Amino acid sequence: MVQGVYHTHTARCLHASGDVPDYARAAAAAGLLRLGAADHTPLPDGRWASVRMRLDELPSYEAAVAAARRAVPSVEVLLGMECDVHPDYFAWYRDTFLARGYDYLIGSIHFLESDGREVSAFGGCRGGAALRDWSNKALAAIDCGLFAFLGHPDNIACGDAVWTPDIAAAVDEVCAAAAARGVPLELNSLGLREQRGYPWMPFWECAAAHHCTVVLSSDAHKPADTAAGLADLTDYARAHGLRVVEVATERGAPAPTGPRGSCPARHA
Repeated sequence: MVQGVYHTHTARCLHASGDVPDYARAAAAAGLLRLGAADHTPLPDGRWASVRMRLDELPSYEAAVAAARRAVPSVEVLLGMECDVHPDYFAWYRDTFLARGYDYLIGSIHFLESDGREVSAFGGCRGGAALRDWSNKALAAIDCGLFAFLGHPDNIACGDAVWTPDIAAAVDEVCAAAAARGVPLELNSLGLREQRGYPWMPFWECAAAHHCTVVLSSDAHKPADTAAGLADLTDYARAHGLRVVEVATERGAPAPTGPRGSCPARHA
């Protein structure tokens, strides 16, 4: 049984609705024991301001988590943040969130650099430059020790992506690193709800070959979706031989050991 959901947003990010107590009540109604609030992080330079809270909203966000803990004592409410993977901000994430007692951070890749311009990672890795930036960022997120899991790592499936040898090689390297470092990958049901192309089967075949662990997340942008798709993701993980884990809130846990495989070079 899935105990918790760890990827939920609030109205502060400007493309979601509801607040943390609303999600906590929905989690309780769904029989969940844990809820992770993980809205899009503000950034010190105001970057990507149209899809995240402002820096001066952090106190109200933290207060909303505290209010949810009081309002719904049957659910363990965790204070988290979804952080865009960019090494320029890693020290700031550590000092602003983890050093101040946040329970966990998600590392997610939303933007890629491609030939001098920034593109959405949800458009797929079109071309070698974007694919290299995706793999570099994913590996940096895995290696830095900041993140409890890597959010929607298969979002590069968006835009009718084709599984190519280059993508297979990049995914193989990322999955091998995640398994070696014990960093779970996120199976995300928002892709199912919005038919975005993920979960991407060849990606998860590769993850299974490396014995990666996975966290199941709804990526809820409204309280009604707090537990949406968790049953489908549970079945998906079981069908692909993926081991589901709950979010650990402490860094430095030993990496799991086990046989290593490799993913297929091409998927029909």
